[in-house]
Amino acid sequence: MRKVLFLIFLSLTTSAQASESWLLQLDRWGNPSFKTLHLQDDGGSLSGTLDGDRLSGTRKNGQILLRVIDKDGMRYEYKGSVSASRLQGSADFPDTNDAQARASHTFSARRLPERTSSATQRHEFKPKDYANEFSATRMPVLTVWPGDTVHTTTIDSGGVDERGVTRALYGNPQTGPFFVMGAEAGDTLVVHLLKLRLNRAYADSLDAIVGRAQTAGLAARSTALGRPVRWKLDLERGLASPEQSGDALRSFAVPVRPMLGGLAVAPPDGPAISTGDTGRFGGNMDFNEVIEGNKIYLPVQQPGALLYLGDAHALQGDGETSQYALETSMDVEFSVEIIKGKAISMPRVESPTHIMTLGQAGSLDDALRAATAGMTQWLEQDYGLSLSDSAVVMGSSVQYTVANLAGRSVGVAAKIRKELLPHR
Repeated sequence: MRKVLFLIFLSLTTSAQASESWLLQLDRWGNPSFKTLHLQDDGGSLSGTLDGDRLSGTRKNGQILLRVIDKDGMRYEYKGSVSASRLQGSADFPDTNDAQARASHTFSARRLPERTSSATQRHEFKPKDYANEFSATRMPVLTVWPGDTVHTTTIDSGGVDERGVTRALYGNPQTGPFFVMGAEAGDTLVVHLLKLRLNRAYADSLDAIVGRAQTAGLAARSTALGRPVRWKLDLERGLASPEQSGDALRSFAVPVRPMLGGLAVAPPDGPAISTGDTGRFGGNMDFNEVIEGNKIYLPVQQPGALLYLGDAHALQGDGETSQYALETSMDVEFSVEIIKGKAISMPRVESPTHIMTLGQAGSLDDALRAATAGMTQWLEQDYGLSLSDSAVVMGSSVQYTVANLAGRSVGVAAKIRKELLPHR
C-alpha cells in the first residue's frame, strides 16, 4: 500500500512540474540576439536552462524572475511580466568593458508550441511572401519537428511563380524560414530532399560566360553576350531545349536535373545576409548536387535553425558559368532531423554514392582549402580516420568540382565515394 501511495505522490509531483520552451529575444543597444529558454515550473519555483546555462527563478502574480550563471561564472538576471504566451522585461548583464559595472537590456520571448502527437507530421505550406535576406529576425512561416515532412513551393530567382506571376523582388527570393523545434546553436541540421519537381514548362537563362572563367582574349570576344535565353521544359520527357536557336542547336536538348540553388539556415547574430551570398550557414550555394534524394548537412547557428530554400534550377552545369542557370519554379518536399551537439565547419552533401564538402570563399584557392579541411573533419568525425589516414584516402580518391563561379563568392566541392570508406 505504501508503495502505491508513493507512486501516486511521485506522479502528482512530476505532473506539477510544467515544462515550457520559449524563444527569447534580447536587445543590446539595438542589436537583437536569440536564445532558447527551457523552464520547469514547480508551483512557481523555476529551474531550467537558457542557451544551455543553468537557471533558477520564480513566477508569481504575472511576474517572473530568472537568475542565470554561465559557464564562466558570470551572473545575469531577467525580470519582467509573463503571460501564457509572452514574456517581456529587462535583463541585468555584466558590462562588456567594465568588470565592475552592469548594463540593462530589454528582452521579450514567445512561447514555442508543444507537439500534440508523438507521430511525425506531414505539412502542406503555401508561401504568402518570400525572403530576400537570410536572417534570424524574420518570423518563421512554419514550426516543424524532427522527422516531419514539408511540401511547399519555390519561385524563380527573378521572383516569378509557377503561373508566371511576379511574387517577390528579384535576387533569389527564398521560401521560409522554417523553425525546427529542438535545434540549437552547435547542432547540425540534416535536410532530406525527398522530391524536387518542376512545376512549369519554361526556364530562363543567359548566353553568358562568367568573368572568372574568361581569358582576356575570350572577354574581348564576349562583349555581345549576356542576352536572355528562354528554355522549354518538357515535363513528361524530362528534357530542356532553347525556344529559339540557330541551326547548330536546332536539335539540342538536355535531360533536366532539378536542384536548389539556395538552401540555408539563419546566420549568427549580426546583419542579415543577402540571398545572393554564401557562408558557413549555406546560402546561394548553386551546387548542382543539392538534388532530390540527397541529404544536406548545415551547421545550426540560431535557435530553431531557421531553414530557407529557393532559387530552383531545372539544370545547371558545374559552376553556373552562364551567370543564371535554367531558372524556374519548383515543388519541394523535404524532411528534417537534428544531430545534437555536433558542429560542422561548412555545408555537407551526402548522396547514395558520395560524401561531399562545399568550401565557399572569395577565391577558388581559398574555397579549395576550405573544402579540403571540411573533408578531413568529416572523415575524422564520422569515419574515425586520423589526419594521416585522411591524407592517404584523399590523395588516392578525392574528386574536386567547381560548384559555383557566378556569385560574389565561389564554391569548390570535395567528393569521395562512400564505398571506399569504413562502414559507419
